[in-house]
Amino acid sequence: MLKQLNKKRTRLQKYTSGILPLVIIGGWLYPPLGFSLLLCMFGAVGIAFYRGRAWCDWMCPRGSFYDLSLGKLSRKMPIPSFFKSNSFRTVILSLLITVLGIQIYYAWGDSYGIGRAFVLVLTVTTTIGIVLGAVFKPRAWCQICPMGTLGSWLSEGKKPLYVSEHCKDCKLCAKVCPMQLKPYDNKSGMMTDGDCIKCSSCVAACPVKALGFEEKIKKAA
Repeated sequence: MLKQLNKKRTRLQKYTSGILPLVIIGGWLYPPLGFSLLLCMFGAVGIAFYRGRAWCDWMCPRGSFYDLSLGKLSRKMPIPSFFKSNSFRTVILSLLITVLGIQIYYAWGDSYGIGRAFVLVLTVTTTIGIVLGAVFKPRAWCQICPMGTLGSWLSEGKKPLYVSEHCKDCKLCAKVCPMQLKPYDNKSGMMTDGDCIKCSSCVAACPVKALGFEEKIKKAA
């Protein structure tokens, strides 16, 4: 079941991952392409209100790119726990908003200049993400991504993952989770972590079908 899910997920990610290099490379040649980042920003935040961080699964070009390009290259070391701390994420969010805001301020009225500001930020953060993903798990950047951070804060409790009492603590769910979450820690309840991207990898990997995004899983006999 996990192989089938991964095959489907990979197919979807191939469609979106190509958008990232297209915008970065094309954006330096034609800066207005940088405005496409606004679609990603609105998409990530908008979907978070209803489905949590589902955008980050395969709809996010950068997340898809990291999964596909770094999957075999990454050393897959554990992502530092402080990456998930609200204080650290707030610093990163504030820093990037400030840098982008200053660039837009000085380029105001010039569509090429503003577009170039978006492309520059995308290029720099993507490069940082590649380095982090090569050392840690591929989705390391997703822990501190500004839009991911906003999505996480808005996603708390949205479309939670239910965990039944039949969980055997085999920890396979944690092993396949791209966001380094631990569903098994929520036995006989539900995981409401805002960083869950609803990829269903844990659901497919569970050997006793103790996980699911429908409440009936929790009540299953």
